Amino acid sequence: MSAVDEPDDELLARIFLTRVIEPGDEAGGRWVREFGAGEVVRRLQEGGAALPGVSGKRWAGLLARAAVARPRQDLAVARDAGVRFVCPGGPEWPAQLDDLGDARPLGLWVRGRAALRMWALKSVAVVGARACTEYGAHMAATLAAGLAEQGWVVVSGGAYGVDGAAHRGALGAGGATVAVLACGVDRPYPRGHTQLISRIAEQGLVVGELPPGEHPTPSRFVLRNRVIAALTRGTVVVEAAHRSGSLVTARAAQRLGRHTMGVPGPATSALSAGVHELLRGEATLVTDAADVVELVGDIGQLAPDRRGPVLPRDLLEPATRQVLAALPGRGAARPDEIARRAQTAQDDAIARLYELRALGYVERHGDGWKLTRQAVMSVRGAPGPC
Repeated sequence: MSAVDEPDDELLARIFLTRVIEPGDEAGGRWVREFGAGEVVRRLQEGGAALPGVSGKRWAGLLARAAVARPRQDLAVARDAGVRFVCPGGPEWPAQLDDLGDARPLGLWVRGRAALRMWALKSVAVVGARACTEYGAHMAATLAAGLAEQGWVVVSGGAYGVDGAAHRGALGAGGATVAVLACGVDRPYPRGHTQLISRIAEQGLVVGELPPGEHPTPSRFVLRNRVIAALTRGTVVVEAAHRSGSLVTARAAQRLGRHTMGVPGPATSALSAGVHELLRGEATLVTDAADVVELVGDIGQLAPDRRGPVLPRDLLEPATRQVLAALPGRGAARPDEIARRAQTAQDDAIARLYELRALGYVERHGDGWKLTRQAVMSVRGAPGPC
C-alpha cells in the first residue's frame, strides 16, 4: 500500500514500527502477525506489560524508541524526498518477500518511479566483495550489462566494489537496477556513491527498510542481505573472501530456495576463496549472463553451446583435414606416405594435396609435399588424439 494524501492507520502503524523494531527482528514480526500492527503500536505507546518473547531490558529500549517515533513526520520527510512507503499486501508489494516469514520487512521505503513488484518479478542479485579486483569489477559490470540487455533487473546493495560495478553495468546498458540500502533511502551510503545512487533513483529504484535519516550499522548491512536474496530469483556472487557479507546473501538465497551462482576466479586469489567454497556446495558456476538466464529464466532459455574459435582448417572437409594432418611438421613427404598416414588411396591424397595447395596450406617440392610456413602453426595447434 503506497502513501496517499491521508494515510491510513495500517500504513502509519507500520511506519511507526520501522522506528522502533530493527530490520529482521523475528519477535517483532511475530507480534505484528499475531496481534496486528495497530495493536503492537498501542501497547508500545501505553508502555504496559512487555509483549511475549522479550526481556524487561529490551522492552524498555523499545519503549524509549516508541516515545520519539513520529510516523506522520517521517512520511512528510519522505514525500519531500520523493520517497513512498510500500506495505505488505499492497499492490506494489513483492509477494516473494513473504517467504521471509516473521523476518519479513514491516514495509519498504522506495525511491524511484518504477513499480517495485513488477521489477522484482524478473530480477537477479549480483553481489560481491567491496575491495574487489579489476577482474571482479569487470565481471560484475559485464554480467549486469548482459542481464540488463536481456530484460532482467539487476539488484545489489549500492556498496563499493562489485555492487557499484553491477549497478553501473546495468545503467550503462540502459537497463534497470535496484539498490537495496541498509540506511534511509534519502541519505545515500556510502557517501562516495551519492551520485551513483541518485542516478539509480532516476533510472531505477532505491529501496530500504529504515525510515528517513537512519544510518547504517554492521548488523543492518547483514540483515539487509536477506531482502536482496528474497527479492530476486537468484543471487550471483562475483568475488568473495571466506568471511564476506555477500556469502550471507548467497546462503539466505539457498535457504529460501532461490538459485545461487558463483563466478570462478584464480585459485590463488583470497577474494575468490569464498566463491569457490560456494561452488563446492550447491551453487552453480556461471561465467556470463546467458548462464545466469538459463538458470533463473523461463524453460527453454538455454545458454549457447561453448565452442573454441573457428579456425580456417575447421572449414575444410574432414577427409581434406585428414590429409593435411598427415603431412610432417618439418620437411617433405611423398604422396604414398601421406596417403598411408591419412588412411586413404594415393590418388585421393594427391587430389586433396592440390586442393590444399590452392588454399595455401601446402607446396610441392619435387616428388614430395610439405606444409607452407603459414600452415605449420595451424597444424601444430590442432588438437591431438586423447
